[in-house]
Amino acid sequence: MAERTAAPEVAQDGGFGVYVHWPFCQSKCPYCDFNSHVRHGGVDQRRYAAAMAREIHTMAAWSPDRAPTSIFFGGGTPSLMEPATVSTILTAIDDALSLPAGAEITLEANPTSVEQSRFEGFRAAGVNRVSLGVQSLIDTELVALGRRHDAAAARAALALAQRIFPSVSADMIYARPRQTVPAWRAELGQMLDICGDHLSLYQLTIEPETRYYDLAAAGKLTIPEDDLAADLYELTLELTAAAGLGRYEVSNHARPGAEAQHNLVYWRGGRYLGAGPGAHGRLVLNEGRTATATRKMPEAWLKAVEADGHGIETREVLERDDIAAETLMMGLRLAEGLDLDTYARRAGAPLADHKIATLVADNLLTQEDGRIHIPDGARLLTNAVVRELLP
Repeated sequence: MAERTAAPEVAQDGGFGVYVHWPFCQSKCPYCDFNSHVRHGGVDQRRYAAAMAREIHTMAAWSPDRAPTSIFFGGGTPSLMEPATVSTILTAIDDALSLPAGAEITLEANPTSVEQSRFEGFRAAGVNRVSLGVQSLIDTELVALGRRHDAAAARAALALAQRIFPSVSADMIYARPRQTVPAWRAELGQMLDICGDHLSLYQLTIEPETRYYDLAAAGKLTIPEDDLAADLYELTLELTAAAGLGRYEVSNHARPGAEAQHNLVYWRGGRYLGAGPGAHGRLVLNEGRTATATRKMPEAWLKAVEADGHGIETREVLERDDIAAETLMMGLRLAEGLDLDTYARRAGAPLADHKIATLVADNLLTQEDGRIHIPDGARLLTNAVVRELLP
């Protein structure tokens, strides 16, 4: 694949993307706090596809001069969509926003055989990148995580995806209950042998309103202590770097040119249209930078779109302080760091020089060519650094 490097003006502006949320799953994973729902009676995909197309047209009219640099189908489990559903939604995006040739179009998929069987159809519909939810290469761990595939299916799905799609990413979860450094070294090493050009490696967090949260509260689930979790993170950085997948964001590693363009829209503070039940967006409208969120319950969202053209539940014009905090937090997640002029323009005021100097002296920041970065050795202190920098 040709190297994909954002033009300077795109990187500065942050770009513009479209996020489409498909909220349905076959089952609910015990660690998941995303907006996902199980519907054993089935889903009327044609009706939902038509509603998503209508919502996209409605929202696109609010930003008519924007052409998306990326599209991302997230969930839920987007690979449970029929290829025709994906095609309908992509056609709507193209009609409403004039999708440029070569735009990155990512779809999240699981490695089950049912979903693998749709890969050719997704590619024909226009998807050119798949993000595969492997999560682990150990069968017992997959059972504990509530996954519906085994390690063999994960390997087969990864190999198949790499034959069909120009770009493939795999997700894994570490710092799992009872996980050790040697075990993670072996498992991640296996993944690095087969992963391709991009890996998303997430530390397990226990979120409220999940099965894992209830188990942890009852003393029935123990995750690694902070020191062990830090050791696992440091090992992750070591092994991915040695394999040629540099860390370009806290949890994301890629070969040069294979960085996820859609996620860079988020981290660079770009604009994105969020369609589908429970989707979030950031649009620049006449009144300013605006955060949107649609209704979470699929049936309520569907009724709203069919009645009003969109399912937006909240629409909030962001204050300067909110924009400043979001720009700072997102930008410092990136290895490329945060451009100080971009921050000052968006926040309405520059960061305090004395605060930057103090953090640099404490080896918690580096500063170079008008950008600030958090070095790898201080990456686990990102939240503390952000708090120190905020006005």
